Amino acid sequence: MTEELRQEGGFRYIEKGEGTPLILLHGLFGALSNFKQVVDHFSDRYKVLIPMLPLYELPVLETNAKNLAKFLDKFIKFKGFDSVYLLGNSLGGHVALIYTKKHPEVVKALILTASSGLYENAFGSSFPRREDKEFIRQKVAVTFYDPKNATDELVDECFQVVNDRNRVLRILAIAKSAIRHNMSKDLPAMKMPACLIWGKNDTITPPEVAEEFNEKLANSNLYWIDECGHAPMMEHPETFNAILDKWLKERAL
Repeated sequence: MTEELRQEGGFRYIEKGEGTPLILLHGLFGALSNFKQVVDHFSDRYKVLIPMLPLYELPVLETNAKNLAKFLDKFIKFKGFDSVYLLGNSLGGHVALIYTKKHPEVVKALILTASSGLYENAFGSSFPRREDKEFIRQKVAVTFYDPKNATDELVDECFQVVNDRNRVLRILAIAKSAIRHNMSKDLPAMKMPACLIWGKNDTITPPEVAEEFNEKLANSNLYWIDECGHAPMMEHPETFNAILDKWLKERAL
């Protein structure tokens, strides 16, 4: 990611382009670079922003998906936006859904890819094993259909996180809060256009999760990417961007 990380108002974020704000929300282990191709593709028509969610800054007892959504609300108000598109991957999708439930009048469109909020296979009781880089590599590889996407850089980032006790406590707190907070009953009230882009081979938020989102959201379209896991915008960025581009144009958004 070559764009400069801005720091103002207590927020750190990437911003590129002009137009209606398109806010990208990363997952639990998501880096800003996960969305590089999305930023490059859409910043000629939209004001694309990626706020860094305070995954490791909140007190442990306040580290949960709902408080991350409150952080998003503060960021949107800080920027002075009265209408936004939200695009969330994994935990970022869950944060987008919680925000949308509270502020439906602000969300012009909702884009979810491998979102939590209904069901997910978390790391489980075996996570984390500290000082075991090969174990971390295997866990990172599960994110993708093709394990080659579990690059040394990604593995090193995750390895660094799980060997920091304060970060691990917060990761576990967020993961548990996301699993406990099922939004099934909230979805039918969300009437804005919703685009669901899912990997057919996602084992973390598997295909039946996408189908339930599509069934319960009032105004959604579901698109599949074959040979794709839990991070479609990373594993198949060109296909992901083409699907979203076409959907936005068809919806005249």
